[in-house]
Amino acid sequence: MKKLLSLLLLVFAVFSATAQIQDPVKWKSKIEKISETEYKITLDGAIEDQWHMYSQFTPDGGPLPTELLYNNAEGNYTYNPKAEESKYQKQFNDIFEVDEYFWSDNVQLTHILNVTNPDLEFVELHLTYQTCIDVCINNDKYFVFNLKDLSSKEVANFEAYKSSGDNSNSSKVDNSVEISEVNNEDSRGLWTIFILSFLGGFTALLTPCVFPMIPMTVSFFTKQSKSKAKGIRNGIIYGLSIIVIYVVLGLAVTKIFGADALNALSTNVWFNVIFFLLLVVFASSFLGAFEIMLPNSWANKVDKQADRGGLIGIFFMALALAIVSFSCTGPIVGTLLVEAASKGGIAPLIGMFGFSLALALPFMLFAMFPGWLNSMPRSGGWMNTVKVSLGFLELALAFKFLSNADLVLQKHYLERELFLAIWIVIFGAWAMYLFGKFMLPHDSKVEKISVGRLFMALVVTIFTVYLIPGLWGAPLKLISGFPPPLNYAESPYGVGNSRGSMNMIKDFPEGAKEGPNGILAFIDYDKGMAYAKENNKPVLLDFTGHACVNCRKMEEHVWSETDVLAKLQNDVVLISLYVDDKEYLPENEQYVSKTTGKSIKTIGNKWSDFQIERYQANAQPYYIILDNEGNNLNKPVGYTPDKEEYLNWLTEGISKYNK
Repeated sequence: MKKLLSLLLLVFAVFSATAQIQDPVKWKSKIEKISETEYKITLDGAIEDQWHMYSQFTPDGGPLPTELLYNNAEGNYTYNPKAEESKYQKQFNDIFEVDEYFWSDNVQLTHILNVTNPDLEFVELHLTYQTCIDVCINNDKYFVFNLKDLSSKEVANFEAYKSSGDNSNSSKVDNSVEISEVNNEDSRGLWTIFILSFLGGFTALLTPCVFPMIPMTVSFFTKQSKSKAKGIRNGIIYGLSIIVIYVVLGLAVTKIFGADALNALSTNVWFNVIFFLLLVVFASSFLGAFEIMLPNSWANKVDKQADRGGLIGIFFMALALAIVSFSCTGPIVGTLLVEAASKGGIAPLIGMFGFSLALALPFMLFAMFPGWLNSMPRSGGWMNTVKVSLGFLELALAFKFLSNADLVLQKHYLERELFLAIWIVIFGAWAMYLFGKFMLPHDSKVEKISVGRLFMALVVTIFTVYLIPGLWGAPLKLISGFPPPLNYAESPYGVGNSRGSMNMIKDFPEGAKEGPNGILAFIDYDKGMAYAKENNKPVLLDFTGHACVNCRKMEEHVWSETDVLAKLQNDVVLISLYVDDKEYLPENEQYVSKTTGKSIKTIGNKWSDFQIERYQANAQPYYIILDNEGNNLNKPVGYTPDKEEYLNWLTEGISKYNK
């Protein structure tokens, strides 16, 4: 009985020890011969719910992109450096300030190899990729493909496979497996595009090019129609025609440029510079420097068609509205289209539907209930105020695109302080304008400002004041993702070094550097442990990654909190081990893992293997509080975005060390 109990406990212990090793992607591989010298390799991955895996084309500075590395290609076969891949989704990451290209549910990677060595028997493929949810995992997979019998096999590492001389278990792969295409749209992103576009359309309604058209157009329908019912019908058709015109425009952008073409441009330097200039032109137009007009001949031709009457006439009346109001709606539509198109897929269609719906609704509603026209506010100078306000917003937004270009090039021309200074001046000028301190070309003289304009002026002033502490290192979480990140600055910790950076330390201990939020951080385990023992402090062991999103979130939103930061700076020794460090170990330090059987060649491999072997976990972030002998002081934790929860965990571990 005791032996049985002991056996059960052992099984439970082994299960518990391995329960934290996660592998969110299950792979199937196959090889096909497609010509005398060409072979097609296909990898199909099934991704667990809510996990993301990142494309080969993910921009630099974000999550780790997928890589397919061939171990024995030289002199044997050639291939395109990038594999063909199934469609990915796209989403902006405000932590890394880049777009993420990722798959969820399924992924397929395909490579064509042109074999130049007729005696070649095996192809060796090393697949590396990152998967993330609340934590991130860096994975290595090794595949061997047999060119003679067209079989494939996943192996622990190539060295062990070769030395064993055993390929008897290579199995024919089921060629009937089909991977469903990954949906290229993130539904939450599309809802955001729709809402922003709807608000853009509503704002366009309040401009002097559109607002006065509402009562004029609705009155035309109600007076010219023989009955109230027909007036309502014509008004609804007019509104639907507006929607069709703008949706067709969105469809044209999608078809001409392709669902993903502008997607790839969003991190392109020239795209961002050109769009910066375009928004400056739009802003200048809204501020009154000039009017952006389509040729008058277009409007005249459309007006003639509108005189035909009937459904065709109503449609051309809607087209005439789009042309005549272009000086106000054009910049808004242009901004929305480029932003939506950069998301890829059907986002331009969704954007134009949202915009046109907001634009068309008043025409339809007032046609159905013409008595409401009496309650409409009168046209006046307030509409130009709306237009000018849009100009200030367009000008501020323009610098975001210029900042994107600078970040990609890493030129440091538009660092955080300069960006914030520009925004402070723009929003400050907008506030002064709303308070009536100066006028612009198309403004009419105002003796006193309205209550609505006063409230708007106060909101803009409050926002301007909110921006100012950002010059001194405040994180400005309300606008996270717009200004350059905190570390992309002349003074990364704020003017006057108010955040307590350790950059005044001239000589760091061996194996240490300045870590996030100015914390002294060791990047070598043994040296960090020795320093902790020498200074009689517990250790916070931090398994992290350069491309780990939630690691950065923890550092920016939890570690930066005053009470947490104080403990990290004063009460523990931080050891941060980067599991995605690609620097190679010296050859005499490279080895094969006893735990996973994988080849350990880089510093990142070493720390990842250390995490798996010592703590039976492979996800990051992963935090452990240790005593000077390397023993856990409390239960390790992963991603913990709740500041109080993390602080309590940190306090518990430190207090156990001090007992």
